[in-house]
Amino acid sequence: MPIEIEEELIHKRMNDINTFQAHENELYLRGTDEWGKDFQVCFDTYNFLEWIDTEELNYIKQQLIKYINKK
Repeated sequence: MPIEIEEELIHKRMNDINTFQAHENELYLRGTDEWGKDFQVCFDTYNFLEWIDTEELNYIKQQLIKYINKK
């Protein structure tokens, strides 16, 4: 009977985005995490655009407006 090992999900908060780059089929966001350490995320551009389109951007804006209005 094989032993199943559950992989741990990596959860990081990018507090500050300081670099954006799109090159060929890669999209990069670079910034600092919650402890001020640099890190970078690389996305497949095609996949990113499939997921983040106008509808999702509008949803993100609506959620941010709700958050701002609570303050």
